[in-house]
Amino acid sequence: MDTRTITPHRLAESVIAVPPLARTAGLTIDRAENERLVRFIEAGGVNTLLYGGNAVLYHTRLSEYALLLQTLTEIAGPNTLMVPSVGPAYGTMMDQAEILKDFAFPTVMLLPQREIADETGIASGVRRFVDVYGKPIVLYLKHDRWLSPEIVGKMYRSGIISWIKYAVVREDTLNDVYLREVLQHVPSEIVVSGIGEQPAIIHLRDFEIGGFTSGCVCVNPKRSMDMLRAIKSGDYYTAELIRQQFCGLEDLRNAIQPIRVLHRAVELAEIANTGPMLPMLGELDATQTSHVATAAAALKAIG
Repeated sequence: MDTRTITPHRLAESVIAVPPLARTAGLTIDRAENERLVRFIEAGGVNTLLYGGNAVLYHTRLSEYALLLQTLTEIAGPNTLMVPSVGPAYGTMMDQAEILKDFAFPTVMLLPQREIADETGIASGVRRFVDVYGKPIVLYLKHDRWLSPEIVGKMYRSGIISWIKYAVVREDTLNDVYLREVLQHVPSEIVVSGIGEQPAIIHLRDFEIGGFTSGCVCVNPKRSMDMLRAIKSGDYYTAELIRQQFCGLEDLRNAIQPIRVLHRAVELAEIANTGPMLPMLGELDATQTSHVATAAAALKAIG
């Protein structure tokens, strides 16, 4: 596992995969199937994996957190960066900080929450977590104005932010005042687009941010990496053609539920047996499963 301090260059060299977490029929972590998925992603040229919402870490038992970290450490290739998540509750993340001190992950992402939280308290909570953990965190900006740009800037300048995952969904990606304001307070090279391939061209070209995360990269990592390289080289025509190839599965994720669709798509594409969804999320019905199977197989088959 790559345990080096994360630099903007390291952040930009790979699409950041956000995979599901495979579980057994008894809902325990399935090491063999998670390793199978990681090998598939790595074989496509991706060397950065972020375990967060798609892995349903919102609902992971604290009692299995050390096992999760140990599993990620052991299944990563020597050059693969693994980023687990903490929270979203303050008490949970502080207990997780103590567990994390026994591992060499260079950073972790804080899962966002809006209930019973405000921006001053969030900034204070992150500072307290970092004081215990000893390393800066990945800040996940998922909700519009969840934190003010000024607060984000102060957090970055104080050294408690490693990088930022920006995932506020817009009808018009180019018209994003919040993102433009955030970029007035932090370097664009530490921000990555956090909504998959669909807004990535605009985010990287027009906002000049460093890279992008993706869930569907787990189904065709090579093609997603081709898209990243095309954007970086200024070949936006090719990048757009590739982006459209991901639309079939992404449209189903948006129409049904992103986490549930990706979890099952990985299995239906015969990449890894992801097992049952972890409650509190349900399963796809038969019609949804059929549509996801078709879209996942089509995406995987693209060379």
